[in-house]
Amino acid sequence: MFTLALVPTDAEAQVFTQRKRYSSLGLTLGAGNYFGDIVPEPDFTSFRVKSTRPSVALNYTYRYAPRISFRTGLQWIRIMGDDILSASLNEAENAGRYKRNLSFRNDLKELSLGVVIDLFENSETYARRPDFVPFAFVGVAVFHHNPKTYYISGLREGLAAENDIPTGWYELQPLGTEGQYAKTGDYPDPYKRIQIAIPFGLGARYKLDRYWDLSLEITWRKTFTDYLDDSSAGFAWKSDILNGGGENPVAATILSDRSAETEFQTIQDPSGTPYHLVPSYGTPANQRRGNKSDDDWYITTGLTISYIIQPGFLRAKFRY
Repeated sequence: MFTLALVPTDAEAQVFTQRKRYSSLGLTLGAGNYFGDIVPEPDFTSFRVKSTRPSVALNYTYRYAPRISFRTGLQWIRIMGDDILSASLNEAENAGRYKRNLSFRNDLKELSLGVVIDLFENSETYARRPDFVPFAFVGVAVFHHNPKTYYISGLREGLAAENDIPTGWYELQPLGTEGQYAKTGDYPDPYKRIQIAIPFGLGARYKLDRYWDLSLEITWRKTFTDYLDDSSAGFAWKSDILNGGGENPVAATILSDRSAETEFQTIQDPSGTPYHLVPSYGTPANQRRGNKSDDDWYITTGLTISYIIQPGFLRAKFRY
């Protein structure tokens, strides 16, 4: 039934002639959030309001039938997560996340194509469209992501200055913080920064005047990666990371386990190298770095202002 609803009938196609079809250009300003491994609680509805970040989009919509429009869009979305900000030692169920101390920021660049289904149809011209229309939409998107984290040097007690890294932002995928570039050990393969998502959502559109519409919508994206936050599997041995490949093995070793920035004890890995970390963290036997059973999601809520492009009229045919 749902599939049939997406396809305009022959009667609709005959009523909604080429003369009545029209296009619109829209600008969306909104907010981005994410659900993954670095959220206040391991629940799909869990997100931190203060972690909301901006998003902006440009879109083109083509009204094809009384209820059906096709839309393509280009969007930039920032998402972030921080264990220290979203968890607390005073909350027993979330104290472990605080001690884990992972954080990230990710700027997503998304290109999407989808279909918009209006609740109220418009069989007339754009000028006679309804004043208020709820709608739903679904589509497919390709996006590029690049998780980063911010590091402040000198936070780890006992870490010699020559083994520290400078303060600044670090791209995490080239580092392999879960041992992706290690030459030994059973670690995951490096993840791809270009991914596919399935966007879907709900919205409502309001007619401002003859040419302008204002709409509010919320969009969920089902992704097929668990690395929007660079956290999925367990910890890797520091020596495996340090002796492996990757762009910067020293930075990868430090950023793979940041629990030592909150509290620490000293242990030795199989190579005999001492490391500072929080008890029960930072070793492959512990899987608290992430949960690879669930992929990450990202969500946007946006307000869109759209301008209707007047449809061109068919020119009269001249006969000779």
